[in-house]
Amino acid sequence: MATRFDPFQEFDRLFAQALTAERASATMPMDLYRSGDHYVLHVDLPGADPGTIDVNVEDRTLTIRAERTGRAEQDVQWLAKERPVGTYARQLTVGRGLALDAISATYSDGVLTLSIPVAEDAKPRRIEVQHAGDATRITSGSDAAV
Repeated sequence: MATRFDPFQEFDRLFAQALTAERASATMPMDLYRSGDHYVLHVDLPGADPGTIDVNVEDRTLTIRAERTGRAEQDVQWLAKERPVGTYARQLTVGRGLALDAISATYSDGVLTLSIPVAEDAKPRRIEVQHAGDATRITSGSDAAV
């Protein structure tokens, strides 16, 4: 069976792997959903030191920042070093109608969870329609209502 030999195939694979690792270190995978009257955001921060996690809101921008430090092993020969280290940062622009002053955050098992409540004035509400009865008639122009 004949096979085609490409001398650059391994180079391309290594280059793609390096780019993928760089992109992975720059992002924080997240899930976002609405549950009742609040939004829940789960952000993966595996290995992040809980003391470095910073969540803040300025205007309509939610910023999440955390740091993962590498191991400082001496006299070792690395065979594989794929786990990214450094500062993770992610910014989300949030819409109006959220109670940004009431966000709660927890960090457990490498997952940061934010609960963002919907503001009271943005919650759906039912408006009751009053029945005026048959005595009132609405007319247009110069006609008067009876």
